[in-house]
Amino acid sequence: MRKQLINPPQIYDGSPFGMSQAVIDRASATVYISGQVDWDANRQVSCHNVAGQLKKALANLTTVLEASGSSEESLLSLRVYVRGELGEFIGDIAPILAQYLGESRPSLTGIGVSSLAYPEILVEIEATAALK
Repeated sequence: MRKQLINPPQIYDGSPFGMSQAVIDRASATVYISGQVDWDANRQVSCHNVAGQLKKALANLTTVLEASGSSEESLLSLRVYVRGELGEFIGDIAPILAQYLGESRPSLTGIGVSSLAYPEILVEIEATAALK
């Protein structure tokens, strides 16, 4: 099969939403990662500010990358959605992203949005990566 579904047990079960945490396209050796948020396996938020939720979403992203056979160094593209005006939070999120991404430096888009999947979610990260 060309498509492989990735659903690490440490991340919430996306099947009730009709999704997988990631899908690997074996033909292109590309990993498409669903939006990662500050949710544990029980869909509970651990933090109520943008910086804290960004760190947890990045930790979940790392879990999905590893389960996919990829890594932060193999990220090709990252999209960061922040509830509200992005410019109000750029001073908080830029250093966190720079530390997390290091020399990987994938393409990066930051987007301010009026809402995300649930009211308590302030940050969501969607990514594309290559297999190692």
